[in-house]
Amino acid sequence: MKIIMILSVFLASSLISQELKIKADQFDGDEKSGISIFTGNVNIVRKNDELNASKVTVHTDESHQPKKYIAQGNVSFHIETVEGSLYEGVAQKVIYMPSVKEYHFFKDVHLKQIDEKKEIIGDEVILKTIEGKAYAKGAKKEPVIMIFKIQKEEDNSTKKTEKKQEK
Repeated sequence: MKIIMILSVFLASSLISQELKIKADQFDGDEKSGISIFTGNVNIVRKNDELNASKVTVHTDESHQPKKYIAQGNVSFHIETVEGSLYEGVAQKVIYMPSVKEYHFFKDVHLKQIDEKKEIIGDEVILKTIEGKAYAKGAKKEPVIMIFKIQKEEDNSTKKTEKKQEK
């Protein structure tokens, strides 16, 4: 049986309420400790962001607002930053802190910036969505890999030649 939980999340920068929708096969919550655990086919959607995982633990503050999400097990995600950059990818663990709009990705991380055609592959990646910055670390024996999609030099020289011929 699927469980659907909808939380109202208030942004610190505005008083506009947003809907956060969490779907999972199972839910276990403890209001006193502020911990809610969602397991089995967890799907979280907020605006243009989506996160999928085997398990998600949501930590809330005294006013029952989410302060930290911990997603574990085959995590996949689609994220839009404050500036509108689009990211998608996979990791084994993701920690999201909504107050600073910061994601921490761990183990087998493959993060793609869709609009810039960049990829980061590593063991630990931090994405700061407000500043639009990313940081990465490799595993003990593996380096961080950054892939940029660039035009071939011959494409640029062909375009220059075509422009000269037009004149």
